[in-house]
Amino acid sequence: QVQLVESGGGLVQAGGSLKLSCAASGLAVSSYAMGWFRQAPGKEREFVAGVNWNGSSVAYADSVKGRFTISRDNAKNTVHLQMNSLKPEDTADYSCARSRSFVWRIPTTDTAFVNWGQGTHVTVSS
Repeated sequence: QVQLVESGGGLVQAGGSLKLSCAASGLAVSSYAMGWFRQAPGKEREFVAGVNWNGSSVAYADSVKGRFTISRDNAKNTVHLQMNSLKPEDTADYSCARSRSFVWRIPTTDTAFVNWGQGTHVTVSS
């Protein structure tokens, strides 16, 4: 059974930093793109960042470019999201997922991903 477990969320003041982690089990995710998405109350889930299978290519939502960094460690079957200069509008539940299949281009729509984790909550206070 494939399972993704996120961790690292919490409460932080605006301008602060958090590092989220996503640990995969039951499947080696090294052949898949990985993505981070977030969902704020009353809003739809939105793409935050993605990384291709070997970490050589990344993609970010415009709202987080220059502030967030996605990385992966295939040897540890993990993906990370370093979040700096956090803003109150970054408050949301953050989830990771893997692409449905091997892809050359990082998908940015949630329908292209499967095996969603339960999420970790991030609150940024002003």
